Amino acid sequence: QVQLVESGGGLAQPGGSLRLTCAASGKNLMFYIMGWYRQTPGKERELAAVITGSLQTGYGDDAKGRFTISRDNARNTVVLQLNNLKPEDTGVYYCNARHSLFTDLDFWGQGTQVTVSS
Repeated sequence: QVQLVESGGGLAQPGGSLRLTCAASGKNLMFYIMGWYRQTPGKERELAAVITGSLQTGYGDDAKGRFTISRDNARNTVVLQLNNLKPEDTGVYYCNARHSLFTDLDFWGQGTQVTVSS
């Protein structure tokens, strides 16, 4: 079992930045692919970014060039830095942990709200 707690959401102006943090607890976290997904109004949940235990990263199309994912394996935290925010980035951002081999081991946090508005 993996527990995930997100923090860092809030209100930002267009062009601004936010930093989201996911604190993970559980066993063998190095074997989990950690990711951030988001659900924006009227759309299905979509990938923002993922990072492996060996720090390989991948990004959704909307995130490329604006969002950066990082991971601290010693502290079991994953950070999503959101830059150059747009109103359409508004939504709930969820932390995810999925085992790299046993993909049924798939855990989600409760989500954190990001609102981009002037």
